[in-house]
Amino acid sequence: MPLQIRGTRAALARRIFAAALTLIVAIGVCLATQDNTSASIRAARTQRLNATIQNVYTDGYQRMKHDELVAARDAQDRTIDNIYTAVNPYGTNTTALYVYFTTEDATTVRYTVHADGYPDYSAQPAKDSAASTRHEFLVMGLVPGVSNTVTLTIDGPDGDSDTRTLTVNGPKLLGEEDVRLEAPVPMDDDTVTALGQGLFAIIGNESNEQDFTPLYDANGVIRAEIPLVDYRWDRLLEDKANGLVWYTANSNMLVALDTVGRAARILSIGERFSIHHDIALDENGDIVALATANNTTDKSEMDRVIRIDSHTGKVRELVNLSSMFAQYKAKTKRVGYGGSDATWDWIHVNAIQLTADGGALLSSRETSTIIKIDDIEGTPKLGYMIGTPAVWRGTPWEQTHLTKVGDFPDSGGQHSITVVRDPSLPDGQYYLYMFDNNLGKSETRPGFDWAAAIKGVNTVDSLDAVESSGATSQFRRYLVDENARTYREVKQFDVPYSPYVSSVQELDGGRVLVDSGMQGVFGVYDESGSLLGQYKVKLTGAFGLVYRVYDYDMAAFFLG
Repeated sequence: MPLQIRGTRAALARRIFAAALTLIVAIGVCLATQDNTSASIRAARTQRLNATIQNVYTDGYQRMKHDELVAARDAQDRTIDNIYTAVNPYGTNTTALYVYFTTEDATTVRYTVHADGYPDYSAQPAKDSAASTRHEFLVMGLVPGVSNTVTLTIDGPDGDSDTRTLTVNGPKLLGEEDVRLEAPVPMDDDTVTALGQGLFAIIGNESNEQDFTPLYDANGVIRAEIPLVDYRWDRLLEDKANGLVWYTANSNMLVALDTVGRAARILSIGERFSIHHDIALDENGDIVALATANNTTDKSEMDRVIRIDSHTGKVRELVNLSSMFAQYKAKTKRVGYGGSDATWDWIHVNAIQLTADGGALLSSRETSTIIKIDDIEGTPKLGYMIGTPAVWRGTPWEQTHLTKVGDFPDSGGQHSITVVRDPSLPDGQYYLYMFDNNLGKSETRPGFDWAAAIKGVNTVDSLDAVESSGATSQFRRYLVDENARTYREVKQFDVPYSPYVSSVQELDGGRVLVDSGMQGVFGVYDESGSLLGQYKVKLTGAFGLVYRVYDYDMAAFFLG
């Protein structure tokens, strides 16, 4: 009997184990099926959303929505007691509110957006900074998914004021951005006030889903969501002469919004070039962009500069760096962006700044060099280089570098260079600041000794590998003297390490906005380099980074 009991128990145990195993497998299959189904649903949603956004960025859609808005708006008299409103009428800003009304006397308008649980957001529309009897503007800053109270303050010519209140349900975001950013180092009230109504644009949070550019206020609350076809903004260009703001909606499309969010110009540049990394506005209101020439024989990438006519979209190639620096290129290994040899990313230009003398400064990540090109829209030629000459040793350009004055390390893989034209400086001098990633590494020059070329440079591009070493990146500001052919460092401070991407921007009052993109953090520093406040962005997608963060005050456009 005892043996029979043990056998029965063993058989029962085997049956229980088999049943449990079957259940586990069934649950696994069910979960896998659910995951596959969920992924399919998300992919279908993204596809539908992308098709909708592609349609938004067409002239036909913009004309249709404008005609609909004007017909509805003008069907009645619109006074302060019958204000016309429409949420996101042109499809270009999810949380914007279009407002229209007239007044008998010339007045100006201010507004405050209130939502329970969030700080108030106040601004003055750009078009209402001067008194008028016709008021048409965008209210920026509805908090998504909750009830918003918008208070309009109408200021009369004699100092008297009137108010009207609008109640608006904030629309749901189309993307998956945080409504309010995490703030590891919260800003104090004085700093928030000093930063004013400017908006932080989170540019290029590389996503597996649909692409958007969210804009956050100084309290870290989302106040705008700009849909994109794909790719990202490279930056926002403010064409104040024409009342437009330009951005890239994908790598082949430029869009200009007017003051009420209408896509007034939509330019497709065709398939010959793809825009990458940065754009600038020239004196004629045309766009100068960094580009890759598609379908070239050697598949070289990120080595062209083009000009795009802002009315016609016609493209002209200005600079072919493959031709200009052919002897240097021949020294490099064929490696493309992402490590594949299908393309050749030998110089990787990541920023452009137009200069007052008709030239341009280009930031090359692969060579850790800042390159001055003279007469860029005429007959381009090399002006000079800033950086370590060792990279260019054995080429005709080794002797073209400006002389460094002082004992400071040159930049390693710098990003977001910015030229400052200071009227107090004599002709031939300017300030130049940048995010110095402090990374000495080049996929196309694997044998180059970066540690010997740049004192103290980090040579490891993994955040995990350098975490214990305490590596940092830097904000750096140079004074460049083209007459003496020198540059010297006038300011620098350490910032969170980011081996790639990232940006810096000088703000009013000596403050500096810094995005350490690989860590997904951006913060504001005082003029001595002390951190005043910091935000954390939820990283998504395969790359997990924030390309750049810039503060845009929108002063000439949406805000006053």
